Amino acid sequence: MRVTTVVAARPNFVKMAPIVRALSDRDGVDVRVVHTGQHYDTALSGSFLDQLGMPAPDENLEVGSGSHAEQTARVMIGIERSLSVHPTDALVVAGDVNSTMAAALAAAKLGVPIVHVESGLRSRDWSMPEEINRVVTDRVSDLLLCTSEDAVENLVKEGIAGPGVVLVGNTMIDSLWRLIDVARASSPLASLGLQPRAYLLVTLHRPALVDDPRSLGAVLEALDRLASELPVVFPIHPRTRARLEQLPARADHLQLLAPVTYLEFLALQASARLVVTDSGGVQEETSALGVPCLTYRTSTERPITLELGTNRLVGTDPARLLSACQEELATERQFSPAPIPLWDGHAGERAATAIHRAFGAVRRPVDAS
Repeated sequence: MRVTTVVAARPNFVKMAPIVRALSDRDGVDVRVVHTGQHYDTALSGSFLDQLGMPAPDENLEVGSGSHAEQTARVMIGIERSLSVHPTDALVVAGDVNSTMAAALAAAKLGVPIVHVESGLRSRDWSMPEEINRVVTDRVSDLLLCTSEDAVENLVKEGIAGPGVVLVGNTMIDSLWRLIDVARASSPLASLGLQPRAYLLVTLHRPALVDDPRSLGAVLEALDRLASELPVVFPIHPRTRARLEQLPARADHLQLLAPVTYLEFLALQASARLVVTDSGGVQEETSALGVPCLTYRTSTERPITLELGTNRLVGTDPARLLSACQEELATERQFSPAPIPLWDGHAGERAATAIHRAFGAVRRPVDAS
């Protein structure tokens, strides 16, 4: 059985690593890894391969950055060429980045079966490019692997059901449980002068926020006020860094860091008093770790983190963010969330089993004509 997996951006590596390992451990399964190069900074890609135990990519398409259309087109061309040269029984994509949708579309045109890891998540916010990517990828996929029951229900409402939809759990949390002890042992807290449970961790990168100077500046002012109460640590995504350089100095008291490795970020999350984010994956990781999280968005595609985890939506008003942070910091409560079903560290094995059952006995030729 030949399986092609596609990785592209930071979260893809974390989600795909458990599946690649589980498939590679099976006799008679040949796994090929294609890196689209959508994220090309080594702090966001190369180091993750080593830390997550993934093999070096068999191919790097080196698509780089660009507009949504440019990036999508380059990935489609690259994946089409790759699949034409290297036939496969299934193409596995994860998440909701441009490369996910583009790779799925290219495979669908070639008649290659598609597996979508993290299917069924819905924010119902069509201003988010990720929502478009999720829905399109689910529509063309043959095997849809879901992280939680609400994702399965979303697919049923859209008319997608049956044996092609499988609840396997969260492979991102597999990576977390596998490496959390290593992350804690190599904790960056001491080098940053931080104490456990005595700092606020921030990660903000969505274009709707960072591309608007007024919105970004207002958020920075709110965070800067919090920094008078406790350290505020902000590892800056390259996109955010570029925007910050165009703003007047409004973050004098924040600890602005260069992008950190996966292990460093896990360690920072695990020991934080509070996390502020607009990232989907961070909502999941903090919920698994039992760390309070405030999501600076008006919607989330991960409602399980609101229901069973530690996540809370606060909208996109900087004043509301400030008050929510102060409210949270004033409490002494300790989170002991109930385990989220199937976020148990074995989702990758269940995903590999589902893929093998679906496509292990079927070999479909690739016809690029």
